[in-house]
Amino acid sequence: MLLDQACEPLQGKRIGLLTHAAAVDRDFRTSVEALASQRGVRLETIFGPEHGLHGQAQDLIGVRDDESRAAARVVSLYGDSAASLRPTPRQLEELDLLVVNLQDVGSRYYTFQATMKYCLEVALPLGLRVLVLDRPNPIGGLLVEGPLVRDGHASFVGVHPVAIRHGLTIGELALLYQQSIPNSRGEVQVVRCAGWSRDRHFADCGLPWVLPSPNMPTPDTALVYPGQCLVEGTNLSEGRGTTRPFEISGAPWIDAGRLARSMEALDLPGVRFRPVWFRPTFHKHAGSDCGGVQIHVVDREKFRPVRTSLALLIEMRRQAPEKFAWRTETYEFVSKPIAIDLLFGSPREREAIEQGAGWQDIAQGWEADEEAFRMTSHAFWIY
Repeated sequence: MLLDQACEPLQGKRIGLLTHAAAVDRDFRTSVEALASQRGVRLETIFGPEHGLHGQAQDLIGVRDDESRAAARVVSLYGDSAASLRPTPRQLEELDLLVVNLQDVGSRYYTFQATMKYCLEVALPLGLRVLVLDRPNPIGGLLVEGPLVRDGHASFVGVHPVAIRHGLTIGELALLYQQSIPNSRGEVQVVRCAGWSRDRHFADCGLPWVLPSPNMPTPDTALVYPGQCLVEGTNLSEGRGTTRPFEISGAPWIDAGRLARSMEALDLPGVRFRPVWFRPTFHKHAGSDCGGVQIHVVDREKFRPVRTSLALLIEMRRQAPEKFAWRTETYEFVSKPIAIDLLFGSPREREAIEQGAGWQDIAQGWEADEEAFRMTSHAFWIY
C-alpha cells in the first residue's frame, strides 16, 4: 500500500528502516530494494534485528554492523551485548522518519517485535515519527493464550505484559507499546494490510512465505512455535538442526513410542503426535540419535500450542526426571532469571512443574491473564 502511494509520506525525508529478508512484496522484492528504487527517498540507515538483515545468523549469534552489502549504512540491533539491542539516540537523531517492516510470527518471545519496541523507546522521546508497514499475523488474530510477563521478568523474550500467543499484528503491537513509553513526543502511524482479517492464517493470504529466521521455515512452524519455544528453556532438543525445527522435539534418553502414546492418551484438541527418531546436525545433542515426537496439527482452530507444549514438557520430564534439566546458561544476555522463567514470564510454571502439578491445573492459572490481555489488546485492533 505504501508503494501504491508512490511513497509520498517518505518523499524528501531522511529514512531509517528496520527490516529483514522476510519483508518482501508479492514480487519477492525486499523493502530495502523497494525503497531504494523510489525517487526522492533518502534511505540513510538500515537496522537489522536478530538473525541479521539477511536472516543468516542462528539464534543467540551476534551480527556485526558491516554484515551487509546494502547501499545504505547497516546497523545491527543484535550484537554481543544487551546494549546492542537498542539504537542509540545519535543514530536516530539524524533521521526524519523510522520505517518498520518486519514479518512477525505471533508469539511474544519471537524477538522482532521486541526490537521494534526498543526502537520506539528511543525514537518517540526524540520526537521521531515511526511508520509501521503492517503484515499479517501468520497464526491469526483471534486467539490469545498463555501467561503474561510479571514484574522482574522482563527481557528480550518478554518486553511487555503480553500473552505468549498475543493475537496482534506487529502494527497493533506498536500501537500498544506506544502507550507505555513515557515522555513520548513522536507518533506511531500504521500502514494497514490490505484484505487481512483476524480469522485468516498466512496460508489464506496468498502471500509468499520467506523464512524470517533460520529455524522458522514454514507457517506450520509458526503455528507450533508459541508452545515449542518453551523447550529452549530445557536440555531437550527443540529440533534445531533438523528440517522440522519446533515441530520435532526430544532427547537421546526419550523413548519415542512411549512418549507418543502418553501424549495421544491426553486427547489434546486439534493435534496428533507421531513418534520420531532424529539426529540434529547442530545445536543441542548434535550428532546424537534422539527419540521424541513430531507435532501434527490437524485442526488449527482447536489447537492450543502453549497448553500442548506445556503437557509435552511435563511428559518428557516425567519420562526421565534424572536426565531432564532446566537450561541455566545465559539466555538472551540474561543469566538470572533462568531461560524457562523468562519464557513463561515468571517462575510460577517451573515451580508448579517441579512440584508435580498437571498441565490442566497450571493452564487454569492462565485464564485470568488471558482474559485481561484480551480486554487490553482489543483496544488496539485495527482489523
